[in-house]
Amino acid sequence: MSGRTDSKRFRVRRDSIPAARRHVRTVLVEWKLAGLVDDATLITSELATNVITHAKGTGDYFELGLRRRNGVLILEVADSYQWLMPELRKPTDDETSGRGLLIVDMLAERWGVRPRNPGKTVWAHLPIGPFPGPMESA
Repeated sequence: MSGRTDSKRFRVRRDSIPAARRHVRTVLVEWKLAGLVDDATLITSELATNVITHAKGTGDYFELGLRRRNGVLILEVADSYQWLMPELRKPTDDETSGRGLLIVDMLAERWGVRPRNPGKTVWAHLPIGPFPGPMESA
């Protein structure tokens, strides 16, 4: 099974973060990719949190996209905030935030940011591999 796509819009507000995680879980189980649920929902949570924290007031919605292509799950979060592109940083032990992209960097095979008009899309790739148990068949 290759070439699947899913896209959903969420309001830019705190309760959209768990809603986005639930959506990713539902889609991945339907696509028989339950082995990616933990990493994909954590990445979704971090990227959606960044939108809620940094893009507030710039648009009513963010878009969550999932694509399955050539052995890779591509997860994308797009918003209309165009003035600040996310950057990987290493916060000090005393800082209480700023670790989201470090988590994405550790979990994803690759990730990046691309501008769009208006705003940006942050994307992450998770390899689709063999998963133990009954969910591995695709």
